[in-house]
Amino acid sequence: MFLRFLTVVSVFCLTGSLATQAQNKPQHQTEFKPGAVWYDDKDEVINAHGGGLLYDKGTYYWFGERRGKSASEGVNVYSSKDLYNWKMEGLALAKSTDTTSEIATHGLMERPKVIYNPRTKQYVMWFHLELPGQGYKAARAGVAVSKNVTGPYAYVKSFRPNGHMSRDMTLYVDDDGSAYEIYAARENYDLRIVKLTDDYLSATTQDTLLFSNHREAPAVFKKDGKYFLITSGCTGWAANRASLHVANSLFGPWQPVGDPMKGPMADITFDGQSTYIQPVQGKKNAFIFIADRWNPKDLKDSRYLWLPISFIANQPVVQWTDAWTLDTWKN
Repeated sequence: MFLRFLTVVSVFCLTGSLATQAQNKPQHQTEFKPGAVWYDDKDEVINAHGGGLLYDKGTYYWFGERRGKSASEGVNVYSSKDLYNWKMEGLALAKSTDTTSEIATHGLMERPKVIYNPRTKQYVMWFHLELPGQGYKAARAGVAVSKNVTGPYAYVKSFRPNGHMSRDMTLYVDDDGSAYEIYAARENYDLRIVKLTDDYLSATTQDTLLFSNHREAPAVFKKDGKYFLITSGCTGWAANRASLHVANSLFGPWQPVGDPMKGPMADITFDGQSTYIQPVQGKKNAFIFIADRWNPKDLKDSRYLWLPISFIANQPVVQWTDAWTLDTWKN
């Protein structure tokens, strides 16, 4: 999320104001409405931006940036059994009150992702960290851990993987349990992948350039032995065209195969930006494309775009729909 610009006019024209929609809060969600205000179990607006999901013991957990109007306020976590309705679990990782801490206020925690390590029995959170008072200069990967999925998470350290900048990022755990960070480096001109150590706390030297094309906001998934990667261009807060790459190995080579978005405003990713792709448990080849519709005038009011991924000629397609349910996938 490096210095993006998005006009607030487009946000409110498409989704309406918080005040207007708050008059009709749904008590129980039965469908997804991309771009609408989304409330938790306490009738508070869900505050989990740039986030990712973890499925653990029958429950989904949604980790995301807790945002004020502009401030980075830590990492929130929500839980759900059905993906429609979310319970606020609390602040998974709080900003430190120690002014000398790397995660003190006036720094940034962005794009948090959590994975579980069965060997250490720890939940491991990675995120893009910017140090207090330094803007986007640090470009580091931050790591925190917890024995409980909802936290609280204890901050461990930050670093640049093998000396490379690490800004927008995601985590991916492959079928063999190996974990990887995919991250934007070299002022976002490079997209790289690095294999994590067995405890998921550090980077190994298996670190490869995927491509140099000024891309960020990586979201990855696997289907039928092929890996698919959706990224965003780097245009400040402004939305732009998504790009899809495909590979037979996480380390590449990755081949560009165009823009998977279809429908109104597809050329600007429906006025959003990718953050994660979530498999739906119990359904075959069912994946949800998750994106943020950023509102730089009030980041807390940035909305969420959740859309089903379909496949045409074995290529992913994200088709805009105003409302949809998990019945999109019959199995």
